[in-house]
Amino acid sequence: MSYIKDKVIVIIGASSGIGKATAIHLAKNGASVVLASIDEDGLKNVAECINQEGGIAHYKLADVTVNEEVQSLVDFTLDRFGRIDTLINCAGLMLFSMWDNAHVEEWEKMINLNIKGSLYGIAAVLPHMKKQGNGQIINVGSIAGHAVGEGHGVYSATKYAMRAITESLRKEVSVKHNIQAVLVSPGVIATNWQDRVTDKDVKAVLGELNKVAIDVEYVAETIGFVVNKPNNVMINDVIVAPTTQEW
Repeated sequence: MSYIKDKVIVIIGASSGIGKATAIHLAKNGASVVLASIDEDGLKNVAECINQEGGIAHYKLADVTVNEEVQSLVDFTLDRFGRIDTLINCAGLMLFSMWDNAHVEEWEKMINLNIKGSLYGIAAVLPHMKKQGNGQIINVGSIAGHAVGEGHGVYSATKYAMRAITESLRKEVSVKHNIQAVLVSPGVIATNWQDRVTDKDVKAVLGELNKVAIDVEYVAETIGFVVNKPNNVMINDVIVAPTTQEW
């Protein structure tokens, strides 16, 4: 039995990488997806790809670091479908840097997107899911939220925060309101994430790390596995990573 079919799923950060792959995977399995990010061309391409294959996809340009834009995204979805079954918080930045180099602006960008962006999404959907009596909130974390290494202290801090947020949601809204709260933590994934890293001390070693990377489709399939569960069953915390990744 498919629990994905006919679900209405909002995916934040859906124009590329894990979000894009997840949107395509879920739509192929019968979900109606609403895509959001700041990359309109990327969103349009993903939506067209899904719709041309017979799926149902809408998109809305939204900066998820702005609370009002996230609320507008939720209103947009409710106007079209009348409900939201699943929210996937997939937008994120991974900007490794050494403490000595003090990339403060990059730290702030990660905090705003990785933490605040997810919080705004949660705040926007919770009232509607409580009214429905069910729902799913899936936060995409990272293996860096389970282990800290040299060069990714601030990034890890944002992903440890997502672990705390998800566990708190589980205790408050899963138990009391039947709303699944799930953390999916990818390891090294082939998304060209290293191209955004500016710290020269870190950049030199990223090529070796990326050699073990796995394709985004494996993460999308894992998220699909989580979504494909009845309301009374929850997978709370799952790591999907390369077999040969050490940390």
